[in-house]
Amino acid sequence: MSTPTRAAHPVERGDGIDDLTAVIPAGGSGTRLWPLSRRQSPKFLHDLTGTGRSLLQATQDRVRPLAGDRVMVVTGRRHADAVRSQLPDLAPENLLLEPSPRSSMPAIGWAAAVLERRDPEAVLGSFAADHVIDDEEAFAECVRQAVVAARSGALATLGITPRYASTAFGYIEVGDARSLDGADGVRQVVSFVEKPDRAVAQAYLEGGRHLWNAGIFVVRASTLLDLLARTDPEMVRLLRLLAADPGQGDQVWGSLEAVAIDRAVAEPAARAGRVVVVPADIGWDDVGDFASLATLLDDRPEHGGLRVLGRSSEVVAQDSTGVVAAHGNRAVVVLGLEEVVVVDTPDALLVTTRERCQDVGAMVATLQRLGREDLT
Repeated sequence: MSTPTRAAHPVERGDGIDDLTAVIPAGGSGTRLWPLSRRQSPKFLHDLTGTGRSLLQATQDRVRPLAGDRVMVVTGRRHADAVRSQLPDLAPENLLLEPSPRSSMPAIGWAAAVLERRDPEAVLGSFAADHVIDDEEAFAECVRQAVVAARSGALATLGITPRYASTAFGYIEVGDARSLDGADGVRQVVSFVEKPDRAVAQAYLEGGRHLWNAGIFVVRASTLLDLLARTDPEMVRLLRLLAADPGQGDQVWGSLEAVAIDRAVAEPAARAGRVVVVPADIGWDDVGDFASLATLLDDRPEHGGLRVLGRSSEVVAQDSTGVVAAHGNRAVVVLGLEEVVVVDTPDALLVTTRERCQDVGAMVATLQRLGREDLT
């Protein structure tokens, strides 16, 4: 494997970071956003904020100033054409197509193995395809600090400053400050914590020592694989084999365990003192359900307290609050309902409340049990 010549300390040119490659894992079906998000057309392919850009396109827009053309997307084969259509300037060699879903570790690990072959010093930043970030300037600064930490050999993550006591996210327990030249905000990670109950989440919020875990990681590609090798050397062997010989993709991929990067690498690395966090107040949202989506949409005066996504001219509302997604090519009339959620598509209609939005995914499972896979 040939190694390109690089400066001992990679430089930043303009706004870009010359050793950073942005990896965008684009997977999942976003069942809590059904019927907009489905297996064939998951949420990252949709414009869910009314900007005219899908979440995937917005993610690329966000990372291009930092990584330039060094953007990789890892997605399922069934989404290949849609991704190519939405990202026409993505280099063909930077689109990695998964034969089947295998969670985040194999996806990000495959990208790391490819990058390691191209340049053992490359820094990988993993940014989910379906998140929203409002403050892109603050995001860029946090990524720069994370890259500094990654160059020192750490696994860096961005921890989101919690806005409320959420039970929907995992948390990061924050320790002492780390002294790194050019990265004053970096802190040691004590542990990663699973999604808590309401009382624990409230204690985390009040205590000030916990951040939301957004699953954003920045690390040298070779370091990530070395950390993974401590717990799963066989996966690393297979990922490097896949990077060296993509023709074995189906056979190799089917042998990989479906496991999240948090459990496979981040949690054991934190116990070993190898993980740092950059606290990030960046207006982050994972658009996890329609209640979350409603907070991202503009409040149009003509709809009173109702937020509308899609054909706003098709929505007529009176004395109502909540959110309506109008994609069914017909009028939607809402009268006298508070905190309602109406999602209208050509073949399925969802009516629920913001309070029950977290349960929409369970209804998708019910449809599958009833043999209505055509709707999911």
